[in-house]
Amino acid sequence: MKLKNLSTKRLVEELEKREGVELLSIEPYEPYSIIANGQTINDGGPAVILRIWD
Repeated sequence: MKLKNLSTKRLVEELEKREGVELLSIEPYEPYSIIANGQTINDGGPAVILRIWD
């Protein structure tokens, strides 16, 4: 199976099952901010954020 043939949805579903991965689901129109490495992203949902520390 080649990863390039899988949909993004399927990849996210697989990743969220793994240890060392946290899925954050942002609802439509819900504001969120990400601050990292001196950059700030301010946006609104819908969005899925994967926090991977593995």
